[in-house]
Amino acid sequence: MTVGVGIVGAGFISDAYLENLTAFPDLRVVGIADLDLDRARAQAARYGIPWAGSVADLLALPDGEIVVNLTVPAVHVEVSLAAVEAGKHVWTEKPIGVDRRTVRKLLDRARDVGVRVAGAPDTLLGAGHQTALRALAGGRIGAPFAALALFQTPGPEGWHPAPEFLFQAGGGPLLDIGPYYLTQLVQVFGAVRKVTGVGGRVRETRVIGAGPRAGTEFPVTVPTTVSALIEFARGGTAQVLLTFDSALRRTGVVEVSGSLGTAVLPDPNGFGGSAVVHSGGEAEELAAVGHSAARGTGVLDLARAVRAGVAERASGEMAYHVLDVMVAVEESMELGVGVEVGSRVEVSELLPVEWDPFVRTL
Repeated sequence: MTVGVGIVGAGFISDAYLENLTAFPDLRVVGIADLDLDRARAQAARYGIPWAGSVADLLALPDGEIVVNLTVPAVHVEVSLAAVEAGKHVWTEKPIGVDRRTVRKLLDRARDVGVRVAGAPDTLLGAGHQTALRALAGGRIGAPFAALALFQTPGPEGWHPAPEFLFQAGGGPLLDIGPYYLTQLVQVFGAVRKVTGVGGRVRETRVIGAGPRAGTEFPVTVPTTVSALIEFARGGTAQVLLTFDSALRRTGVVEVSGSLGTAVLPDPNGFGGSAVVHSGGEAEELAAVGHSAARGTGVLDLARAVRAGVAERASGEMAYHVLDVMVAVEESMELGVGVEVGSRVEVSELLPVEWDPFVRTL
């Protein structure tokens, strides 16, 4: 039996989700909600969704088992908690929240109610990353001991029609882009134990460069360049640079060095791509093996996991640990010292090679 899915948030990112969620045969999108009802109705009409309306009414739909939370980061926990209280499983966009306390409350309440919370990024479920992670788990570069991760752009205000939330609490390159890179590093090295962060913001305001509000100036309240030294509980370190202040665009750089070689991993903000393993003076490309789906893969994995009674891969606990790391980086930047990370999480189980989102299994 298919799993009913309700969407909260009909904004910019919803198209990427809806294209897949309406195509996966194990899922059925039953409704979409937004504060702007006209926007919700427009997306419903575009994707053949039978219902559109308010968030409260969506949570009351009896055939919606999973709520997909595509709201802005500042209200992620509020919307997710309302869904949990309505007895729904939750998939939430990243970050899962903006502080430890409220996210811990959300996860604990979900456990008490008997529902699950999972969250982005699900890029790590893409064939490119799964192929790379299988190779690393199989010892292709030996024991990983160091990594370098880089994301450099001038910032999203040049292309995003409503970028203000990306420069406020819950945004910035750390909380907006960090989840992709940090989740990938955790999958390789395991849980983080300590971080040291530095950085700041170059400008106090930015200007929207695209869309109907182009030319509008808005304030910046978060760091727009963050550098961090990450130390892992099982050993190994990573240097991470995330910036919205670079005129030189360089993104998707994740290099992992091990005792037998170095692997260049696919861009963590994508689902495909090839890894390249350097060893003994030679380079070998590892072509991606597996499915080709994109955003929404984590929702499907959650649905199948619920039906099978097994653990979902992009779990709320993984998202919480990554948030814990990012908040610790912020604290380190403020205090000028390294900060211990209190949470721990296990590396997610890899997908079977034959896993296919476009084959009906339920």
